[in-house]
Amino acid sequence: MDIPNGPGENRLDKNELDEIPRLHDQLNEAWHREAIESWRAPTSAWLATVARQHLANFELWHTEDAARTEGATDGQLAAVKRRIDVTNQRRNDLAEEIDKMLLDELDRHGLPAPDAELNSESPGLMIDRLSILSLKIFHTREEIGRTDAPEGHAERNRERLAILLEQRGDLAECLTQLWQQTLDGRRRFKLYRQLKMYNDPNLNPAVYGSKGTSH
Repeated sequence: MDIPNGPGENRLDKNELDEIPRLHDQLNEAWHREAIESWRAPTSAWLATVARQHLANFELWHTEDAARTEGATDGQLAAVKRRIDVTNQRRNDLAEEIDKMLLDELDRHGLPAPDAELNSESPGLMIDRLSILSLKIFHTREEIGRTDAPEGHAERNRERLAILLEQRGDLAECLTQLWQQTLDGRRRFKLYRQLKMYNDPNLNPAVYGSKGTSH
């Protein structure tokens, strides 16, 4: 992501930001149709990180579906829960990595401006929300096309789809505005660590508390 010096220049390849919803949709189509192992990441290192973050959400979505399967045993549910925890950790780590890459690039150009107004949500968290919205959009479109659905099902999902598309458009525009305002020195964002505790054996009492328990 190139940010040349000099006032008034287009200091962002805006296409990379505009590409995110389209990239999410393309990945949804490919990953539902083909083996994920055949996927090749974008050549842009930053967009590749965006894609890997979306993959974590993709896997999380379908792993959570497995937890809702009727007739799943307690052992199967426990295994699914562990997969969810691991995948969710990866999802959050990659959202943080997106922010770190952006902030590292900004730092090379003396940005963000330290006295600029602070935005409460970082680009990485906004991109994570865009990723989830894209999955909702994909599966809502699937529901519209169901031939075995009850009466009114398609229309109800068309209404949902319109809302989801509007929400995604709004969020994508907010992301673009935040980045441009950051480049202009009017806003800033920070890297907010999620600091999850449940996956850390030294911080989760359900894990470290059981080590000294004898059975």
